[in-house]
Amino acid sequence: MAFASFDDKRGGAPMAEINMVPLIDVMLVLLVIFIVTAPLLSHSIKLELPRTSAQAMSAKAVKIDLSIDAHGLRYWNGQAISREESMSRFAVESGKPVQPELHLRADQAVPYRAVAEVLADAAKAGLTKINFVTDPELAGKAVGPAR
Repeated sequence: MAFASFDDKRGGAPMAEINMVPLIDVMLVLLVIFIVTAPLLSHSIKLELPRTSAQAMSAKAVKIDLSIDAHGLRYWNGQAISREESMSRFAVESGKPVQPELHLRADQAVPYRAVAEVLADAAKAGLTKINFVTDPELAGKAVGPAR
């Protein structure tokens, strides 16, 4: 460490060492703060929870594949249905204790109106788990006319 001297020759020269005393003081203050607050952070309430022999419920959601082809025809798990029939099936499925997942597959040539009708019918029936299924190969490519 550098100390002040009474030598006139080196009195104005810059000091080459770092003064470590302030850094050590800050470190010790932080150490005291952490020592004081650490027991407060680990305080927990001791509880003895009751034990049961029941199995955890593992109700799996049913998956519904609803497809719309290029002509606007709807298919419920591969079976052709009308809009009215899909609305009644949505109402039945929404009444179940575990709400099913609706996987919507729409052809890229289908008008958006048909997709919007399915979404509106499902929302009106109370279904909230709606997933859109796409072709993963086209996800990174630009779709449009070739140049």
